[in-house]
Amino acid sequence: MDSSDSLFSNGSGSLCVLCRGAKLLCGKTRCPVLIKFYSNIKIKPLTDSLNIDGSSPPGVFVGRIGYPYVSVGPLIPPSHGDTAILDTPEMWIGKSIDDIVDFRSQLVRGKHRVHIRDLEGSRIIEATREMALCPSPIDVEAEFLKKPAVRLVLDDEVQPFGPTAPLKRIDVGSTKFDQRMEKAYNDTDLRAKDAVLDLYNRGTFVSSIQKAFSVGAFGEGKARRFVPTRWSITAVDSMISAQLMENMKDFPIINEHMVFESWQLDNRFVVLMIPRAWSYELIEAWYPNTVWNPFGKDVVIMASSEGYEGRTTYAEIGGCYYAARLAVNEYLVKEKRQARVVILREAHPGYIMPVGVWNVRENVRAALRTAPRKFHSLDEAFEYISMRLVIPKERWIKESTVLKDTLFQRGLEDFL
Repeated sequence: MDSSDSLFSNGSGSLCVLCRGAKLLCGKTRCPVLIKFYSNIKIKPLTDSLNIDGSSPPGVFVGRIGYPYVSVGPLIPPSHGDTAILDTPEMWIGKSIDDIVDFRSQLVRGKHRVHIRDLEGSRIIEATREMALCPSPIDVEAEFLKKPAVRLVLDDEVQPFGPTAPLKRIDVGSTKFDQRMEKAYNDTDLRAKDAVLDLYNRGTFVSSIQKAFSVGAFGEGKARRFVPTRWSITAVDSMISAQLMENMKDFPIINEHMVFESWQLDNRFVVLMIPRAWSYELIEAWYPNTVWNPFGKDVVIMASSEGYEGRTTYAEIGGCYYAARLAVNEYLVKEKRQARVVILREAHPGYIMPVGVWNVRENVRAALRTAPRKFHSLDEAFEYISMRLVIPKERWIKESTVLKDTLFQRGLEDFL
């Protein structure tokens, strides 16, 4: 069998071969390989061809392997109609792992290799960019050089996707561009950052901005380039959250400790807001038998934080940090308030495979749409949190920079 026909990425399936989904040797409660396998069985008859014809959500993907030469192309399902949900993470809160895998398995990824600055090299490139500028599903016909093959790729930055194949040609139906996107694309004097912020302020979905950013639709003249999808996701989250953060610092500090929460996909998110000047931290606790702690016997905890002036290095915890920062600053700017924020995340064994950074952003957004629990002190707030999370207060404080600062250092607010 050709290695490209395997469900596994990078030859990492040896343990899975021994297990075959029956023994659960990885410790997960369900087998992620089988979930994707059964999802792909349903779609295989529709994609077992050198041609595909369907309505793209629209979806595009830019790979990163081989950078600065990258694989660019569309995501196309073998069906027509309203397929928007297949590539719109803002619509996925409340969906199960199986639902999300089913959505993504339907999307066949076409690949066309180009240099990141080769934005006008072929019709495939032009069509892919046109799709990223559309606000609704668009009909696409594609021909591949070989039949699409399935691989299981586990990545916490990007959403899973379905079969892949190198593209031979692509035809796109009648395009109706999002006028806001089209304006930013046509303005070659507008900086990419300014385009991103303007589109966000006009109500464009973050996921839509990320797609257009990845295909080089924004920026000044020759500065435009393709950006790998996983990098574009974090870049857009970071730019938007940084701007919101600067706006938020002009607002008065909240008066009480507030706790928000959201539980999805066996992830427990608690957002703790403290009546102090802005600082921020995301702490993630990965239980044994979860995807990033498959063989450990103890909970593994990671944290990244920043003070009032922000941070100058990339967060150790990765793209989730910026996705969550965007969500909390959205809330604070909307409420015209400032706070010190600590997000506590417990990933339990039911979270059997990563589904992308969107999971963090949308869960924090979902938490902040609920009415908060309010408390007079940090001790009271943690008394409640301790009933909702498994990890005790002492362990969270041990791993946290912001909580230690809150407990043991006096801030400017203490002297006012």
